[in-house]
Amino acid sequence: MNLYNEIQAAQLQLKNVVPSTPLQQNLNLSDEFDAKILLKREDLQIVRSYKIRGAYNKISSLTPAEKSQAIVCASAGNHAQGVAYSCHLLQIMGTIYMPSTTPKQKIKQVQLFGKSFVEIVLIGDTFDDAFAAAMEDATKNNKIFIHPFDDTKVIAGQGTVGLEILDVFKDPIDFLFVPIGGGGLAAGVSTVFKQLSPSTQIIGVEPLGAPAMKNSIALGKNTVLQTIDKFVDGAAVKQVGQQTFEICKENLTDIILVPEGKVCTTILRLYNEEAMVVEPAGALTIAALEFYKEKIKGKTVVCVVSGSNNDIERTAEIKERSLLYQGLMHYFLIQFPQRPGALKEFVNDILGPNDDITYFQYNKKTNREVGSVVVGLELKNRDDIESVKANMSSKGFEYKYLNELPELFTQLIG
Repeated sequence: MNLYNEIQAAQLQLKNVVPSTPLQQNLNLSDEFDAKILLKREDLQIVRSYKIRGAYNKISSLTPAEKSQAIVCASAGNHAQGVAYSCHLLQIMGTIYMPSTTPKQKIKQVQLFGKSFVEIVLIGDTFDDAFAAAMEDATKNNKIFIHPFDDTKVIAGQGTVGLEILDVFKDPIDFLFVPIGGGGLAAGVSTVFKQLSPSTQIIGVEPLGAPAMKNSIALGKNTVLQTIDKFVDGAAVKQVGQQTFEICKENLTDIILVPEGKVCTTILRLYNEEAMVVEPAGALTIAALEFYKEKIKGKTVVCVVSGSNNDIERTAEIKERSLLYQGLMHYFLIQFPQRPGALKEFVNDILGPNDDITYFQYNKKTNREVGSVVVGLELKNRDDIESVKANMSSKGFEYKYLNELPELFTQLIG
């Protein structure tokens, strides 16, 4: 059976378990990009991501003997929720390995969906660490490993997203934007579109800090990234699947890399303007529209919004990353004169009327004329930073601009 037939079979398997999610035109985005922008709302799925599709399709297809062995999986969160919910529905015991860095909200949801049928093990800093531990458990204890993306049944389940889009929207679709982590969703959905809508340009979207698929396709082989930015946790893997790599390199028209800061700006915008709560991976495709704005003008575009499992405790980090990306947040290490009135002089003579000090760290040093101060400034206009720098230089404030010194920035700001 070929993959497209597997996807059709998966749709029947999921029919009474996984509800079809809406395909909605977004008026604000459509006006902004002068195009018809449709959002496939997988963030409204029962486990708040598309991952239930692949997990349930795989687990429900196991033989009775395999189901009695218990299952194990590794996940940064969304696959874990899909597996947990499937274990509960099918009454199969499962062990779920998750990175220690997984947001608390996702960990809690996994337990809620799996109830007494799952055990959660937190280990390592990345998905790859959790993956290695899960594979070891599966091998040692003869458990069935449920891969988050590199498995035909999982890819087929994710591919049902594509069938749903084309079932409800009969007009031609010019562009499809789909997020890429390990590649299961992109592989499945692109297979459907290549079969049923071959004229659609399929644009994969990865976070800039974890370009595993783009890098592998460029090199012509599935390659491991040495380091990644883990912020877009649902799409940050060091290596994509071998099956998904082979499919995506044939099916994808292009892959866009979106800076993490742009993702954060998009998350905040969707919340403020649309009352949509999306996780970083869920914002990827919408964030990518900015980089394709000339090509999509006047076209019909579908963006897959992959999930909404965002932890409210990350809001401060999301806001800061957004401000840094927009050029509105700036950090300096300044040599401050150790004399009365120095801070007042800094505020009056250096800063503009709309500039706000949001971070100030200073330890007075004895027997020194100056002391090091870390200052964070939030601006209303990104261009105002040049006048701030010029004012500091003209008034004799020696400084280091920390935004351009990432290693020092990380040490001083965290």
